[in-house]
Amino acid sequence: MAIITISRGSNSKGKEVAEKVAQALGYQCFSRELLLEASEQFNIPEIKLVRALHDAPSILERLTYGKERYLAYITAAFLEHVHQDNVVYHGLAGQFLLRGVSHVLKVRIVADMQARAALEMEREHIGREEALARLSKDDHERRQWSLKLHQVDIWDPLLYDLVLHIHKLTVDDVADIIRHTAQLEQFQATPQSHQFLHNLLLAAQVKAALVHDYPMVKVSACDGVVSVEAKFNQSQEPLLGEEIKQKAMQVPGVKAVNMHAQQTTAYVCGAQQE
Repeated sequence: MAIITISRGSNSKGKEVAEKVAQALGYQCFSRELLLEASEQFNIPEIKLVRALHDAPSILERLTYGKERYLAYITAAFLEHVHQDNVVYHGLAGQFLLRGVSHVLKVRIVADMQARAALEMEREHIGREEALARLSKDDHERRQWSLKLHQVDIWDPLLYDLVLHIHKLTVDDVADIIRHTAQLEQFQATPQSHQFLHNLLLAAQVKAALVHDYPMVKVSACDGVVSVEAKFNQSQEPLLGEEIKQKAMQVPGVKAVNMHAQQTTAYVCGAQQE
């Protein structure tokens, strides 16, 4: 079975497509729920998680390490949702958080700006110019978010396996195309892709456990062995590395922890070719 991520702009009918695909395949469908789960799990107000995921990074950069903390919590919650497969996620960042996982079908839904504006006008009871301005601002902020945080442009078609235009193709047409593609052999999970996803999840859980006290740590995992890269002087702060290691060891599934000075690149376990 596959994991399906659907990227879309506001009023592009991506939510409707995602729900139809999930219903047809018997998959779980989610988006905003991951924010609610992360908010409850890590005791963070939901509005801050919303801003961390959707606002331009410059807003979060005004907070001390706010961006790093909130994104770590969202990543952990997201990967906990998808690691059993059979899910459709519609929203920002899904394709970025699953880099290297071969059984992910990455989809981009696009729609004409005038059609999107008409939906915004109807929903918000506003004029056309205001609707266009709101959508343009939202598109710009989402694009800046991906460029600054992930160094990629969400409008780049090469990020996706499918780019589908809601125009001549209806919502039902698009949902059928995605459903068919998700059942192709190349998007089915393998033991190797499951293990890679499990490694991503464990690294994210350790990062979430550490990020409040050590917001700049980098974490990777391979078969239960976790590598933590942290900025500290081992000769001047010999106990700090041990404190980080002990905290990481408390995360279920961690078998061992290797500490690295920040100048050392953390080991990444077998990223797959897509």
